[in-house]
Amino acid sequence: MAKKGRPARAGARRTMAQRADLHTLYEKAVHDAESEIDFMRDTYRKLRGRVPLSFREDFSGPSTSACEWVRRGPRCRAIGVDLEPTVLAWSREHHVSRLTPSQRRRLRLVEGNVLTVRTPAVDVVAALNFSYWIFKDRATLVRYFRAAHRALKRGGLLVLDAFGGHDAAKEMRERTRHGRFTYVWHQARFRPVTGEILCHIHFTFADGSRIDKAFTYDWRLWTLPEIREMLAEAGFSRSTVHWEGDDGKGGGNGVFTPHEHGEADAGWIAYIVAER
Repeated sequence: MAKKGRPARAGARRTMAQRADLHTLYEKAVHDAESEIDFMRDTYRKLRGRVPLSFREDFSGPSTSACEWVRRGPRCRAIGVDLEPTVLAWSREHHVSRLTPSQRRRLRLVEGNVLTVRTPAVDVVAALNFSYWIFKDRATLVRYFRAAHRALKRGGLLVLDAFGGHDAAKEMRERTRHGRFTYVWHQARFRPVTGEILCHIHFTFADGSRIDKAFTYDWRLWTLPEIREMLAEAGFSRSTVHWEGDDGKGGGNGVFTPHEHGEADAGWIAYIVAER
C-alpha cells in the first residue's frame, strides 16, 4: 500500500507524491508492453510460421499488454485476467477508453483466478513481471501451468519471465532515475532455506516527497531448472530460455535469444517460452 504522508492542508500545494498515480508510475518505470508483444509475436512466428492472433494476459493488472495486443491488427483478440477489480477498473478508465471501438470489442477483461478461470483457447498466454512467483509451492505452480496449458490452442505458447544471479539473493536497493521521479527496487528480505523473497517498489520525487512501498511482492525465487521441470510436468512439450544480450556497459540490451546455458551474471532477466 502506498504511503503518501499527511494530507495536504486546505490551500496547501500538494506534493508530487500526493499527485502521483501509482499505476502510471509503474508503467513508466518498468513496463514496456510494446517490446513484450514484439517478442511474443516474433517468437511465435519463428516457431509456427504465422502471426498469432489471440492472447491472454494472466495477472494482467492494468492489462497494458492485452490492450497493446489488440492494437496490432483488426483480427487480434485479447483477454486480461486479474483477481483485483480496482485495477481492472483503472485499466478500463486509463487504457481501454483510449482504444478504438473496434479494438475495445476485441478485448475482454475478466475478474478471475488464473488457477480456475476458463476462457476461449488462445495462441499465447503470458504471465510476466514475475507474477506467477506468488505461487510458492511446487504443487500450486504446476497447477497454474496446467491451467495455462488448457487455455492454449494446439501449438500455443506460454511466455514467462524470470530473474536471477547472485544479486537476486541479496537484500539491497537499486535506484533508477526517470525524469522527475526515481524508481527504487528494494529486495527487503531473502530466506535461503525456503527461497522466499520479499520485495518493494518505492518512488521518490524531485520535490523531496516519496511513496514508500507503493507495491509489495511476496514471492518465491524460483530457478530456471525448477520452472522448466514443472512446465514439463504440466504437459508442455518443450521449453526454451531466451537470454538477454549485453549492452557492453554491464547491463542488458533488451534483445533476447535462445540460450542453452546462460551466463554467471550478477543479475539477469530471461524469458521462458513453453510450447504446448
